[in-house]
Amino acid sequence: MSKENQNTTQPIEKPSSQTSSRKDSSAGALLVALGIFLSRIAGLIRERIFASYFGNSDAGDAFKSAQKIPNFLQNLFGEGVLSASFIPVYSGLLAKEQEEEANRLAGVVASLLTLITTILVLLGVYFTPLLIDLISPGFEGAKRLLTIRLVQIFFPGTGLLVLSAWCLGVLNSHRKFFLSYVAPVVWNAAQIAALLAFGGSTAIDDLAIKVGWALVVGSALQFIIQLPVVFRLIKRLHLGVNFQLDSVREVIKNFFPVVIARGVVQISGYTDNLLASLLPTGAVSSITYAQILYTLPVSLFGMSVSAAELPAMSSAVGTTEEIAEILRKKLNNGLQQIAFFVIPSAMAFLALGDVVVATIYQTGKFSVSDTKYVWTVLAAFAVGLLAATLGRLYSSTFYALHDTRTPLKFAIIRISMSILLGIIFALKVPGWLKVDDSWGTVGIALAAGISGWLELFLLRQNLTKRIGKTALGWATGAKLWSSAAFAALVALGVKFFIGSQHPIITGILVLAPYGVTYFVLTTIFGIAQTRSVLKRVERFLPSKLKRFLPKN
Repeated sequence: MSKENQNTTQPIEKPSSQTSSRKDSSAGALLVALGIFLSRIAGLIRERIFASYFGNSDAGDAFKSAQKIPNFLQNLFGEGVLSASFIPVYSGLLAKEQEEEANRLAGVVASLLTLITTILVLLGVYFTPLLIDLISPGFEGAKRLLTIRLVQIFFPGTGLLVLSAWCLGVLNSHRKFFLSYVAPVVWNAAQIAALLAFGGSTAIDDLAIKVGWALVVGSALQFIIQLPVVFRLIKRLHLGVNFQLDSVREVIKNFFPVVIARGVVQISGYTDNLLASLLPTGAVSSITYAQILYTLPVSLFGMSVSAAELPAMSSAVGTTEEIAEILRKKLNNGLQQIAFFVIPSAMAFLALGDVVVATIYQTGKFSVSDTKYVWTVLAAFAVGLLAATLGRLYSSTFYALHDTRTPLKFAIIRISMSILLGIIFALKVPGWLKVDDSWGTVGIALAAGISGWLELFLLRQNLTKRIGKTALGWATGAKLWSSAAFAALVALGVKFFIGSQHPIITGILVLAPYGVTYFVLTTIFGIAQTRSVLKRVERFLPSKLKRFLPKN
């Protein structure tokens, strides 16, 4: 904590404004969640169409593997890094009404990102064949050549997505949450248009190339549609590199530990891809299909709450004790918001994952056996779903304290454990159990989940020493898990009763009772988040229906 913060006697968040602050954060989380929801729905539509044309083919493996390599740029310099380094400093300047320096900071960060990503894109395109040999050594012949071609196409698009993340940082700091999170809809729409336009008349390898170019077009559109609002917020954008500003040096100081942390995470992701490339055809695609579903609640609930709370946490100023109290309240409230939605998501993936996977993917070349295979991978990922989601909020709290080194340290521990367990579970355990090597994908996912719980434990223990005890609470957790488990039993009964139906019909008939049962039980248990949801629903209901809602 800086001396300035320690010596300040009046916190920005006075007791009379705390209720307003909670409402602002809640509204911000809702807007983030809505934007992510719309973009993820577009993404699921894209994946369903993609699965229909590609299934678990070599071309599908090549496309999914190729996306991971240039995505290194997006993950290294994108939203996660800017959230940890840029947003806390930029939001702090805005809170102190230092608008001119905030504008200069935004311009310097934009300039540095443009310079760095341009250089890395050019190097990435040139060294693509070497990268393929390092990341996907199991790819050979035509599959390897297609992957190389796709990576070289994807790199420029990924550079544009990094600049799109800069727009997100500016918009979030100004509490403009919706646009930046709904912008990926156009990225998905461009690829959907290419799939529908060329899918029925193009050879599968050529189709992959055409969809790749559509991805680049979508990346440009995602960046461009945010610029008008950004320019209205930053009335005078000072482009150029200036290391004399204190705020720039603060961002850079926070930037490198986060970049290292993201790099470590990338090593884990590429290790997973490398291990999957050594497994039979379909392993890379199946892990990607499962990850898309697994990351949906992480993004929808974990990211929405974390993104909305980070600027508010970063704007809190006062004595050490006052700031600790503000952060503790915000963190505990965020943990409850996240758990309310993520726990039933994890239970659905475990108990009803076949229904979820079939509803989204089972069409065309994506068969019933593919559904069962992806379900097992999804269930393994679900083991660590709650830990991964809560961990985002804990990390954001450290970032609000301008501490990027502690999350880095624990990320390195998590990734090291994940890589070690992944190698054992993916390459050794199938042989020990005498099952097909393709089941090594389950081991990769399970290793990630176990390691996520270790990281969450370390983050929580360390933060407790800084701001006091924070936790979801055993009683609340027990109520949420028991509600989700009973709701799953009800849904399984419905599934048995209705028998074989079209996957989408089955999904509606099974998952709807699951959600309703969970909501009813949490209402009976008196979970606070249920009342919050009811209040939001009540606004849109006719007066005749409002009387059927439970009263507080």
